[in-house]
Amino acid sequence: MNKNFVLIGASGYIAPRHMQAIKDTGNDLVAALDKNDSVGIIDSYFPQADFFTEFERFDRHLEKIKRKGTKIDYVSICSPNYLHDSHIRFGLRHGADVICEKPLVLNPWNLEGLKEIEEETGKSIYNILQLRLHPAIIALKTLVENGDLDKIYDIDLSYLTSRGKWYYTSWKGDLSKSGGIATNIGIHFYDMLTWIFGDVLDNVVHIHTHDRAAGYLQLEKARVRWFLSIDYNAIPDAIKSTGARTYRSITVDGKEIEFSGGFTDLHTLSYQEILSGNGFGMEEAATSIDIVHEIRRQQPIGLKGSYHPFAELPLTPHPFSSKNQIQELINQDEQFVSKESISEN
Repeated sequence: MNKNFVLIGASGYIAPRHMQAIKDTGNDLVAALDKNDSVGIIDSYFPQADFFTEFERFDRHLEKIKRKGTKIDYVSICSPNYLHDSHIRFGLRHGADVICEKPLVLNPWNLEGLKEIEEETGKSIYNILQLRLHPAIIALKTLVENGDLDKIYDIDLSYLTSRGKWYYTSWKGDLSKSGGIATNIGIHFYDMLTWIFGDVLDNVVHIHTHDRAAGYLQLEKARVRWFLSIDYNAIPDAIKSTGARTYRSITVDGKEIEFSGGFTDLHTLSYQEILSGNGFGMEEAATSIDIVHEIRRQQPIGLKGSYHPFAELPLTPHPFSSKNQIQELINQDEQFVSKESISEN
């Protein structure tokens, strides 16, 4: 029997993958919400879906069709990171299960409140952790599980996905809304690494600016040097010469793990697993949320200790800062950390 979905955050980059997954699994998108109306992509998947730019009208519509007998089975969430918590609660209170993009929430303590509502409503919250379904990552996990149990692996993680000036005027460039670089583009890698190599023993941040972050994770079975960036200039020249604007690399003991392809169908696989009762719940999301929260709270130590080689690359000035841009961003980070500390207490 077909399931009815609604989608919150229909105009974002990742929303079409959710639309494709809903269609591929034989289900229906009955309504969508986004404050921006550039959502013509819906026509490629569900042209009959109702669309709203105002939450109040969206809420009223769902209540109306509910009273007429149309049950909403799932609420899919692709909204800005800082709104996930609220939109998840909305979905649960509407009597639906929820499928949410990563990060599930920005702060570890947000999970506690969601767990209570999940138990009260009897509905479930699922997080999209698609790297766990990638064949190359599954193969790596199998290799580690079947290998020397005492071995500590040396890993370098590099993920560079260039973004233009628009990034800094969107919610993604606002630390309080996105959580910063490590949260916005790195959280699924931290999830993948801890899924394979175990819990975090040490978490060190070397650099954390507007366009990059670098650090070191000591895991139970791995030493991880990581580097994340949205700066096109940081992409290796050999990659730029091909016209590519994204570079992914994971080396394990110096050996490259090939996982550059195979990403297009992972959301559909995620939906298939969720619909069959095997989705990733809040418990699976908790470790990576702890990691990125700790990264935000730390003062970077600079190029000391075991740092990723890309951390030595020259910084690119913030496009909208005329002077002292790095210090201004550090101050912004410190203010956000201070607010988090107050909230936590």
